Amino acid sequence: MIIPINKPAGITSHQVVNILRRHYGIKKIGHSGTLDPFATGVLIMLVGRESTKRSEEFMKQDKVYRTKLKLGFVSDTYDKDGSISGFSDTIPSEEDIAHTITQYIGVISQIPPMYSAIKINGKKMYDLARQGKHIDIPPRQVTIHTITIDEYIYPYLTLTISCSSGTYIRSLGYDIGISLATGAYLETLERQQSGEFRVENCYSLEDLPEIS
Repeated sequence: MIIPINKPAGITSHQVVNILRRHYGIKKIGHSGTLDPFATGVLIMLVGRESTKRSEEFMKQDKVYRTKLKLGFVSDTYDKDGSISGFSDTIPSEEDIAHTITQYIGVISQIPPMYSAIKINGKKMYDLARQGKHIDIPPRQVTIHTITIDEYIYPYLTLTISCSSGTYIRSLGYDIGISLATGAYLETLERQQSGEFRVENCYSLEDLPEIS
């Protein structure tokens, strides 16, 4: 069974798996596409052996995110949960921002953040980062379909982004901040859509559906 969940902030995707395992008494449960602990929104849960076999199918689907960036600062994790430091007091105009984001639409080369679940030689990057080890991560190609400016009141910039699977919005936010010469990190991140599943049609963890 496929159950789309609206993941709340403050828990990991694996904790959502454990919540569903306890609720349904089923061990074979997975998800398709990790959301960071601070992030919210669509997390597709795969319940049962037959559903977990479809993980790659769902992971490859395009995504839509809404994110609020804080300009003028950077974070080692590229989000609000990291170590934050001042970067620049430059205040870009909305015209500057509109011009800059056009550079990130289409097929782009992106370096994932050090604090990520990517494995290098069998070790997760965030574990290495916490040990103070820096590893050169090879860039990957991703596709950004659209970037829309929803609101800009300095230092906060809210964007809606439609993209391919494998896109790191944290890296995109960081890169946009560097291109604007002001720096940026993610204050909020919501996955609004994954494939055909939209956040407004997802279940909450307090109101899970009955299954046979």
